Amino acid sequence: MTTALTIKNRKGNDKTNGVRSLVRGLAILRYINREGEVRPADIARDIGIPRPTVYRMLETLEELGYVVFSATTSQVRITRLAASLGDGYVITSELCQIAGPLFAEYANKVIWPLDLTVYNNAAMIIQETTHDRSPLSIDRGMTGYRLPVLRTSAGRAYLSFCPEEECQIILDHVRRLDAPEDRPFLEPNRLNSLLAETRQRGIAVRDGGEFRSRTASLAVPVRTEGTLLGCVSLIWIRSAMDTETALLDFGPILQQIAERVGSSLPGSIA
Repeated sequence: MTTALTIKNRKGNDKTNGVRSLVRGLAILRYINREGEVRPADIARDIGIPRPTVYRMLETLEELGYVVFSATTSQVRITRLAASLGDGYVITSELCQIAGPLFAEYANKVIWPLDLTVYNNAAMIIQETTHDRSPLSIDRGMTGYRLPVLRTSAGRAYLSFCPEEECQIILDHVRRLDAPEDRPFLEPNRLNSLLAETRQRGIAVRDGGEFRSRTASLAVPVRTEGTLLGCVSLIWIRSAMDTETALLDFGPILQQIAERVGSSLPGSIA
């Protein structure tokens, strides 16, 4: 018979195991960050964690996008996502502080809702939005909403303009998650065409009803000194406007907003 004491001890053990795993995972990340590129066996030897545990934790960290194994060696290194952990929150906060007033400034020109998104763990996260203020929005409470990378303009813009290595890491992560809705967009010819068209146009498009079927959207990258930080998107009701009109009327404005967000960051070159 299970007693209250047994349950209490079991919960205590679960908590202890969870803390131990977290401590070990952080130790592994710190070690890889310090060494640059290392073999799992070296990690196990130098920080005193059993080799099977190291491999198991590396698999989890790779799935989450924090480390990547070399395609040609058995070594592992951290990704840009892990490297940005120290300052990611600060940058995101600064982006929001800049984007909010700019969105309000453009309210008379852009009545359709605007989003500022940043990438995190196979999704674009809405950090700042005018959905709650736009009279043309059919969505509310979108701050913090996770958008799929392949089926939204924000995700497509990020994939198209991030470094090639990061793009492949994200796509590998999406493949492992294996969402049925993403499979058609992972077909090589379709994916390559989508990324090439977005790069050529400078603006990503979602207009086929693949996500939130009633709406369509455009998105452009936010960059500072060549570094991609996030995306700015415009969302409209599909039945109210066609894509060509949206690109013609709002594409240049959207690019202007994104450029002003990026150039307004502290330390950026105006």
